[in-house]
Amino acid sequence: MDWLQTLVLALLQGVTEFLPISSSAHLILVPVLLGWPEQGLAFDVAVHVGTLLAVVVYFRAELMGMARAWFASLTGRGLDAEGRLAWGVLLGTIPVGLAGLAFKDLIEGSLRGAAVIATTTLVFGLLLGLADRLARADGRSEHQLTWRDVLLIGLAQAVALIPGTSRSGITMTAGLFLGLSREGAARFSFLLSIPVIVLAGGLEALELVESAQPVAWGELLLGVLVSFVSALLVIHFFLKLIARMGLMPFVVYRLLLGGMLVVLVVAGAL
Repeated sequence: MDWLQTLVLALLQGVTEFLPISSSAHLILVPVLLGWPEQGLAFDVAVHVGTLLAVVVYFRAELMGMARAWFASLTGRGLDAEGRLAWGVLLGTIPVGLAGLAFKDLIEGSLRGAAVIATTTLVFGLLLGLADRLARADGRSEHQLTWRDVLLIGLAQAVALIPGTSRSGITMTAGLFLGLSREGAARFSFLLSIPVIVLAGGLEALELVESAQPVAWGELLLGVLVSFVSALLVIHFFLKLIARMGLMPFVVYRLLLGGMLVVLVVAGAL
């Protein structure tokens, strides 16, 4: 990888990880379209670290409160709203963890094809648009989730293992259908990303150690920095703007991207 490829792909990861437009689709397709070589496991680990740092830094106050409440619940001191949210994030991660282990080879193989990505980009983009149209201004916050909500959003997140689906997009879609506000659905989606990014980055790091690939530390540090800064800015502005603009701009983007991909697949360019 050269420095330009590192910069572009790290920026892509940071921007698309938390927007409902699928980071995996962009990271798979952009190198193909530009004729770039595979970025490699080391780079994937680096940009995962960057986006993980971003969400942890942004939600640091909430995470501290959730951690205290979670430990309090373990010692029998009751379960308050913060404790319930902490348990919700942990329990909501179980389906994607099990699905990732069960279908790892399929996900990393045939499901990475351009036709699959084009289909999921369009289908789940339309579902996101429908959920946004039905969203209630007085919807519930992330602190008002029921255990049923957590299970259903967790199952939706497992579907996002299919490239092009968008983890943040499908979890927000599920949250909106279940009656959460746009902000509540987005905040729970971002919190739910933390253990998922840890799991994904951990598996990639393990594969990297076992493969003994050479490490270009300069490129990796640039990848961490760019993905961290871009992801932090995206989280900040997305949460500020979502109540006013809704999710429709991202729906339109997904439909345009999906349409372009269909044309390229039919033309044999992908």
